[in-house]
Amino acid sequence: MILFLAARPVTAPPVPPARRRRRRSPAVLRRALGPYGRILTTPGARAFTAANLLARLPMGMFGVSAILMIAGSRGSYALAGAVTATGLAATAVAGPWTARLVDRYGQARIAVPATALAVLGSLALVLCVHLGAPSWTLFAAYACTATTPNTGGMARARWAHLLRDDPGALHTANSFEQAADEGCFMLGPVLAALLCTGLFPEAGTLTGAVLLLTGVLLFAAQRRTEPPAAPAAARHGAGRLVLSLLPLLLTFLATGAVFGSLEVVTIGFTDAHGQRAVAGVLLALQAAGSCAAGLLYGVVRPTGPADRRFVRCVTAMAALMWLPFTAAGAGGGVLLAAALLLAGMATAPTMVTGMGLIQSRVPAGRLNEGMTLAVTALLTGIAVGSAGGGWAVQHLPAGTAAGYTVPAAAAALALTAAGAAHAVRATRRPV
Repeated sequence: MILFLAARPVTAPPVPPARRRRRRSPAVLRRALGPYGRILTTPGARAFTAANLLARLPMGMFGVSAILMIAGSRGSYALAGAVTATGLAATAVAGPWTARLVDRYGQARIAVPATALAVLGSLALVLCVHLGAPSWTLFAAYACTATTPNTGGMARARWAHLLRDDPGALHTANSFEQAADEGCFMLGPVLAALLCTGLFPEAGTLTGAVLLLTGVLLFAAQRRTEPPAAPAAARHGAGRLVLSLLPLLLTFLATGAVFGSLEVVTIGFTDAHGQRAVAGVLLALQAAGSCAAGLLYGVVRPTGPADRRFVRCVTAMAALMWLPFTAAGAGGGVLLAAALLLAGMATAPTMVTGMGLIQSRVPAGRLNEGMTLAVTALLTGIAVGSAGGGWAVQHLPAGTAAGYTVPAAAAALALTAAGAAHAVRATRRPV
């Protein structure tokens, strides 16, 4: 009996198949996220996007961190504002040159040492503040941060290289990048304020420096998506490029004035009503509106000539910028919040379409330089708008809606520049 049982073939009991962990395929991701899933499934796109977002977040942190750190130690907001303004001016000068080197020698070869120098400038600023060094050292240290590369421009250059044969996908990518800009400039100041007030005054600057260096190193390591460097023989003078982009740059300059004045006027308006803490919430709503509009704009397939769409976007921005003036005149905080949310929804489409025009009018080997010129015009406009908004808050009746005429007027100037540029370009086209 035992031999009989041993001779029988033994069959193992059926084992239920192991549950395999379902992984999202690129096709599933594309369906789940729509057009954004389509661009994010491009080989290498998610890796360089994540690294770039890490490097871009500090852009919204450094200014607030420097102001809180310097004002807290020296007791002077005037000194803090002057130091940050000096850094902004230095960036406006050095930024295009850094971008030109990036185009000529490649992102990895230039961005890493330029970032290292900028981080050293941030560390020097922290040391000067902590050790009580003379005030002029603060200006010198912060000016060294001007070599920070235009991380958003480098990401857009990669998208332009990867999606050069797909204009619809490139439009979606530009919309995504604009929404990312708004998100970083919405979260950055909040994070900086929490670090500087919750830990110690230097915490915001130190954290931003670490994030910037780490993000750029990870971004530069993604070599397979890096656009090729442009040989020097294929390049022309910077002056010629500026002249060719001048109408667009003037529009970006006026749009920057909208951003700068809107921020200062909102802070002044809430401060006059004894609600200064509400200013951050109102400005966050404006940025959230812009971020949401940028994402929605990326889903819409663009139709018609890009320069005509640009004029329509600037027209919408000029019209919606009167909403905060009307809401502030009515005296309602809820109305002002809604007005700023709606006004912000017109800025992202303007920026997306404008950046698309920059990409279409700049040679492939000079994309970083062209987009950095646009950012430089934008930053210059922010500085001018901040000064204009500050003058309005200081000299116009406190707590009135009059200050909101400054961003509305800046938007009208942007529309004038865009409309004039479109008219001139139309007359030059062959009939």
